[in-house]
Amino acid sequence: EGVMLKKLDGIPGCKVSPSQIRKCTEKFLLFMKEHFDKLFAKMEEVLLQLVLNIPKNVLLPEDRVQEQYPYSKEEFQALQDELQQLQQQCRAEAAAEQALRAELQEQEAVKAELEKILQCFDGLENICREQGAGNFKESFALLRQSSKKLQDVLKDVEEKSRKMKQHDQLM
Repeated sequence: EGVMLKKLDGIPGCKVSPSQIRKCTEKFLLFMKEHFDKLFAKMEEVLLQLVLNIPKNVLLPEDRVQEQYPYSKEEFQALQDELQQLQQQCRAEAAAEQALRAELQEQEAVKAELEKILQCFDGLENICREQGAGNFKESFALLRQSSKKLQDVLKDVEEKSRKMKQHDQLM
């Protein structure tokens, strides 16, 4: 615009205003931009087709595996399905393994408690031997009978005590 204004000032009798020059340059820029965009799009298309296109007969190094092991879309989908199924099986087996480990820990805790009980019975058997009681099972049966007799005696004493209390209250 500046160059045009200077050149037009040098021509006598030319009366073009700066606003008219501005409008014309804007139209020119818009026209050039549209044509440039169209030409650039065509040039990009031509470059992609002719320069950057890999011909069908050329095999890139990263595509050699596909040449050795060709497959169809159906085969690929079948492999994907099988892979998904195997992943689900792996997850299920991991969950089952975790459940089995938890059960094993529980069994170990129960085993430890049972070992404590066995040690207690061994201790009782040793005590019975030291006291000359002989067999632990026989001693245990004798102890149970004695306990039952003591319970019966206790019931009798409690009943007599209750009767005495009633008798004392009545008097």
